Formats: sequence, C-alpha cells, structure tokens
Amino acid sequence: MIRNGMGSKTKTLFALVKNLPIFDFGDIATAEKNRTYLAIFASRYAKSGRFIRLKKEFYTTKEYIDKIQKNGFFNSYLEFLANVLYQPSYLSLEYILSQHNLITELAANFTSVTANKTKHFSNDLGGFFYHKIRKDLFRGFEITKEGNFTILKATKSKALFDFLYLRKNVLVDEKAVEELRLNLSNLTAGDMRELKKHVNLEGSKKMTGILDLLTRLWKQ
Repeated sequence: MIRNGMGSKTKTLFALVKNLPIFDFGDIATAEKNRTYLAIFASRYAKSGRFIRLKKEFYTTKEYIDKIQKNGFFNSYLEFLANVLYQPSYLSLEYILSQHNLITELAANFTSVTANKTKHFSNDLGGFFYHKIRKDLFRGFEITKEGNFTILKATKSKALFDFLYLRKNVLVDEKAVEELRLNLSNLTAGDMRELKKHVNLEGSKKMTGILDLLTRLWKQ
C-alpha cells in the first residue's frame, strides 16, 4: 500500500510523469505493472492536488501546469489538450469563430469536430466538447506549432461551415441566419470561396440554401 508521504517507489513514478503534458497508466507501467497500485497512487495524488485528472485514467501534474503557465504556453497547451483528449479531432465551431471575431461572445469551452461520435469531457482545466461530422467533411484544418505543442485548428471558413452544418436543420430562412448574429464583415471574398467549396462537397440542398442566405447577408 502507499503510505503517507512520498516513498521511493512513488518518487520514481512521479519522476516519470512530472514533465508529461498528458499520461496514463501505460506511461508508468515499466516501473509498476500492478494496476491496482497505480490506481491508488493516481487517486491519492489527484486528491492531494499534485495530479490533475483530465479524463478517466488520464492525468497531468500540477508541477507541469505551473511550468507552462510560467513559460506563457498555457493556452497553447489547452488547445493541444483539446486535440488529444479525443481523437481524431480539430478545434472548430464557436472556439475558432470567437478567435476570428465572427461571433460576439467569447467561447466558454473548447469546441471541436470529430469523425467519431459526439463526446464531452469536463475537468479542472475546462470543458471540452466534440461534435460528430461526416467523415468526408473531416477536413479544412491547419496544423500549427506553438512551443512544443502541435495543434489542429479549423480555418475561419471551415469553422463557419461546421457551425452552420450542425445547425442546418433549423436554419430555414434568412431570419434564422440573422439570429446567429455573425459578424459577416469579418469574412473576405476568399473566405466565402472556401466556404462554398465545403458546401459543394457536403452536397445537400439545405447547405446550398444556407450559403445563398449567408451570401445575400454578407453582400449587404
């Protein structure tokens, strides 16, 4: 059993993970194969605040978070985390629209698109929401490098397409599109051409109609 304080075994286990952005029991199995022991170890450290539980059996350390906050990469880490908590996924929807000032409200959560089923995780670092999209529409994202983190983010136009696609059944007229309160003046002609490419790939009359409504409002 794990005793109070930090024994030599727990020191060894902690040393293995303290510099990892995310880890699970597999990352420390070389030092301890007893999963019951690992579960107790992780639970004790989470309760003490030294581990931060990200989702079931996945953690990071408070020491690691403190380090990246000090180095100015905390938000980049959170974006990276949004990608890796549920794969494959890329940041999109409200989160990206907010970054490009296409919506007036600041995004309260990390919103992503996935080729898998819809999912949601909440932890001490934030809310992470994943919305399913058709596999052939899982595209239109850019891969960026920020510090040590590789991050997948939708382009401005693809984030808008994803946002509209997930609402296509309720966007039935111009009033419904207007009520989205999109800052359409922040879209360039190039953005609109890219949006049209995604709509053409999707291929439905609903999305074509929504694009026509949006284009009319954009030109006003």
